[in-house]
Amino acid sequence: MAASALRPGTAARALDVGVVGGGWAGLAAAVEAVARGHRVTLFEMAPHLGGRARALPDGVLDNGQHILIGAYRQTLALMRRVGVDPEQVLQRLPLALVTPDGQGLRLPPGPPLATFGWAVLRREGWSPGERLGLLGTSLRWAAMRFRCPSDWSVARLCQPLSPRVRAELIDPLCVAALNTPAEHASASVFLRVLKDALFGGAGAADLLLPRRPLSALLPEPAGNWLCRQGATLRVGARVQALLRDDSGAWQVQGQRFDAVVLAASATEATRLVQPLAPDWAAQAAALRYEPIVTVYLESPGTRLAQPMLQLHESDTAPAQFLFDHGALSGMPGCFAAVISGAAPWTARGLSATGEAVREQLLRDFPAGTWRQPPCVKRVVAERRATFACTPELQRPPAHIAPGLWAAGDYVQGPYPATLEGAVLAGVGAARALDAPLR
Repeated sequence: MAASALRPGTAARALDVGVVGGGWAGLAAAVEAVARGHRVTLFEMAPHLGGRARALPDGVLDNGQHILIGAYRQTLALMRRVGVDPEQVLQRLPLALVTPDGQGLRLPPGPPLATFGWAVLRREGWSPGERLGLLGTSLRWAAMRFRCPSDWSVARLCQPLSPRVRAELIDPLCVAALNTPAEHASASVFLRVLKDALFGGAGAADLLLPRRPLSALLPEPAGNWLCRQGATLRVGARVQALLRDDSGAWQVQGQRFDAVVLAASATEATRLVQPLAPDWAAQAAALRYEPIVTVYLESPGTRLAQPMLQLHESDTAPAQFLFDHGALSGMPGCFAAVISGAAPWTARGLSATGEAVREQLLRDFPAGTWRQPPCVKRVVAERRATFACTPELQRPPAHIAPGLWAAGDYVQGPYPATLEGAVLAGVGAARALDAPLR
């Protein structure tokens, strides 16, 4: 095909591209590369696509409860490209951080910045000074263009706020967005997330809660779309080594490629890259991780006031959020309690963690909420769920070597370890293939 006949955004030269890893970053890279006219082979070591955001083998529950927000524009665009209508598979709700007693912050529909101010002023349970203090601090962050010194933690950033505002708003937001406690979390990254949500236009701060298993949101539709477009999927195939021959081409599992997108986990990427780029491998190996635990519970006949509720976390109460799958995904009486930054609880054991969550729900909800006492159905732990998003963290760059690019939520980028961060990295790596193979 002549370059003049190419569609906008299509590469001038079709390449043979290998994508190593079939999580959300790898799928984003593969879809973008195919859309730009490249010939793609995707390798995934697991028997199913999706990485850390997929359905469990039963196809009903997920390997962890996930949420998206309206600001995840690249993720939503990718879903649409592979034939998924986000409005059908995601329930869109205005941001509401409401506790079982009915108190909390509720943003009405509309421009997020204005509605945030309205919600803060109407927030029950805080004194006028606490509400005005939060608004004043938020305006200062906006005047700073949501930037701060790179060595600041979220706790330091929020020192002007009252302990109650920090405990009831900042700490839950921080651990939900960065999966890192506020004392250790990067203020710079936290402010970037707030900026995109509050200044991202109408709907940017909305919660997008999955109505269907995660595999139906992207992994399965993307895999089907890639096959229809002529891409090759090699699932259950762990790549043993990356080799570069004398011509500058890459060899993966005996197959020749002009370029490779390495979208495996940081651990797998370190193993494969160590002989080729030891400095890059050292950066990836230096990342530290935070676990996430999801406790699935059953209480037949129970329905919560909202699909998502914020919980009071403490030394004896592990979960920060609770999701009602009866309101979301057609599983009445099924609930998912999420524990982010869960290292102290994984150390106690999953059985003890599940029991602590069950007791937390019985203790925190008003009498009569539970038609039957909740019982633990399953505890799912992702022990390396996200990298610890700490101040001045040195994340490995996307470019590794000539014709070799990394894609994953852990590479350099504006976001913490989120689905949007993974998709952005995958799309960026695929677009970089069109540059000279440096």
